[in-house]
Amino acid sequence: MWILVLQRMLLEFVWDIIYFPLWWYSGGTKKAAIGSYHLWQDGNIQLAPGLWLKNIFVPMFGQYSLEGRLVSFLVRFANVVIRSIGLLIWTIVVLILFSLWLVFPIFVVFMLFNSFF
Repeated sequence: MWILVLQRMLLEFVWDIIYFPLWWYSGGTKKAAIGSYHLWQDGNIQLAPGLWLKNIFVPMFGQYSLEGRLVSFLVRFANVVIRSIGLLIWTIVVLILFSLWLVFPIFVVFMLFNSFF
């Protein structure tokens, strides 16, 4: 009885080792890509440069005078620029994290072989 259990455990262990790289670059990559997209969406929701751009010509605080409109436009324009730069930086960070996901197993195997030889 215990021989069958050990045999089954060994078979599962070997199967997990063989299947791991296939999962990492198929189902795991899909999950990582979806997670990266959600991270980017969260950054877009937090920074919302599109919302600021949509309202760029709407006067702030009901100031419909020329000076009020000019100040509102400049403040919103600065917000759009700064938030767009922030979103670009966030996009680069998310892409780097996703790239690290793809490169990590190759790096581990390389370092493993490098330590033995």
